[in-house]
Amino acid sequence: MSKFKYNEDKILKELYDYVSATYGEHYSMNNIQSTEFIMDAGHGAGFTIGNIIKYAQRYGKKGTPEDYRKDILKVLHYGIMALHVHDTQFNNEENDNEHQ
Repeated sequence: MSKFKYNEDKILKELYDYVSATYGEHYSMNNIQSTEFIMDAGHGAGFTIGNIIKYAQRYGKKGTPEDYRKDILKVLHYGIMALHVHDTQFNNEENDNEHQ
């Protein structure tokens, strides 16, 4: 019996598979995704939070129930990217403060 009440283990595996598959789908220039340009320009937090809001608001309004589910996966994926942006920003600030 799983220790997870809400199938978190299965959903995390599905999310991992979903995120992995997205790396072959994105439009890129010389194997660099546009998301990387946005992040490098310092707009990562706004970009990721904006996409979380976009897909959360779109849930249930476009396509089929499977499309609705995919919108939730997109929210989770952008949430992971938002955590990366957060951690990068605040780890860099902590490192800068340590060297002052």
